[in-house]
Amino acid sequence: MNSYTSRYLSEVSSIATMIDQTKIDKMIDILLETRIAGGRLFFIGVGGGAGNATHAVNDFRKIANFESYTPTDNVSELTARVNDDGWDLSFSRWLSESHLRRGDTLFVFSVGGGNQEKNVSVNIVRALELALEVGAKIVGIVGRDGGYTAKVADAVVIIPTASPDTVTPHTESFQAVVWHLIVSHPRLKENEMKWESVL
Repeated sequence: MNSYTSRYLSEVSSIATMIDQTKIDKMIDILLETRIAGGRLFFIGVGGGAGNATHAVNDFRKIANFESYTPTDNVSELTARVNDDGWDLSFSRWLSESHLRRGDTLFVFSVGGGNQEKNVSVNIVRALELALEVGAKIVGIVGRDGGYTAKVADAVVIIPTASPDTVTPHTESFQAVVWHLIVSHPRLKENEMKWESVL
């Protein structure tokens, strides 16, 4: 148990030094352009990525003044779409009816990034296809090789793999680390955070 704890925390330190910082800066450029142009920010993810999407919507709205949304925040609509349209189309139909368009940005949180051939997170693949079709920008924070997200995104951070048995926890954890970096970056932050403002 102690050896696993030590290894896991050592991996955290190692991953932090290996992340490509130029990709983060490129994402910030794209997000700044989106906000200046009055575009909207849509987050998508499943599992832990969905939880991260909800948290990120709050932060980007409150701290950085983005109009931002995620389809997984409305369980009634999401489950109705899964029931009526199927899981694979659940995100793309929601984005279509939200009038995703050029000037908006789609932000993906995913371990695998979506892979149609392996039938993994196909709903993310369909959402990305729609974004490409309408000319929206795509950014993401993903793991391993990043799947379809890494192939088509305008900017993507791939969380390095430290060991094969910790890919998911490190990817989902570092999604939060990276988006918190982005939303608190001086180029994007417009409102003070509570604890920073009272100290």
